[in-house]
Amino acid sequence: MAGRLEEGPRRLVLWPLYFDARRSREEGRRVPRHLAVEGPSVEEIARAAKAAGYQVEVDLEARHPSTWFEERGRVIVFSDEPKTAVIRRVAVKLRQLRSSRSSS
Repeated sequence: MAGRLEEGPRRLVLWPLYFDARRSREEGRRVPRHLAVEGPSVEEIARAAKAAGYQVEVDLEARHPSTWFEERGRVIVFSDEPKTAVIRRVAVKLRQLRSSRSSS
């Protein structure tokens, strides 16, 4: 990526609404409905990102600008991959974690 000053992986912010099946694409969902889950928590997303092999930080007090009235937090993932690829990998792991949790 041209113009980057820092070395190493980029910080990518993942908001819970990216993975929320109750949201439309217009409302901020970034994954296909078949990969989305209802009401994902920051902790679940962080667990899924770690399971996908990413280094993760959790910020529980952050608020997405379009839903500033909801304090749901955010997950920061460190990666050099494109953000869309990271979101999709995390979504797949999130679905797997949810399905294994519900079948247990």
